[in-house]
Amino acid sequence: MKEITITFTLNDKQVSATTSPNRLLVDFLRKDLGITSVKKGCSEGECGACTVICNGKPITSCTALAGQIHGAKIITLEGLRRDGELDILQETFMDTGAVQCGFCTPGMILSAKALLMENPNPGQEEIRRAMSGNLCRCTGYTKILEAVSLAADSPEGGTDGSE
Repeated sequence: MKEITITFTLNDKQVSATTSPNRLLVDFLRKDLGITSVKKGCSEGECGACTVICNGKPITSCTALAGQIHGAKIITLEGLRRDGELDILQETFMDTGAVQCGFCTPGMILSAKALLMENPNPGQEEIRRAMSGNLCRCTGYTKILEAVSLAADSPEGGTDGSE
């Protein structure tokens, strides 16, 4: 099979890479580019562990092909840190104890980040809806919802770090 070259922005850096046209985005990011925060969970788009932000929207990278991100802006957990500082969501997840085993955490944080980028002041129901595509085996979700609410209430909650 002939390989394709894709060019896109990954965590604010231009990337050009060659890959197979049928390569899943999750495998491309993890194995080819070393972005290990993107986890492979269910491989069906149901658990949210592989969530990344693509052009401001959360997507499951296990259901997307790498070629589909040509020209896109992709944000992974690695891209949230600015000038050595953690993103407010990373801070609030730690502060509230929303991190258990950590497997689902990157996807949870990115789904929450996409929400806060779109609406910096969401209500509880909107937070629940935005997080509904992310599953966690370790917790009852209360601390996760609390972490997102705390981040939303902070001055830097809804920014994407580029302002």
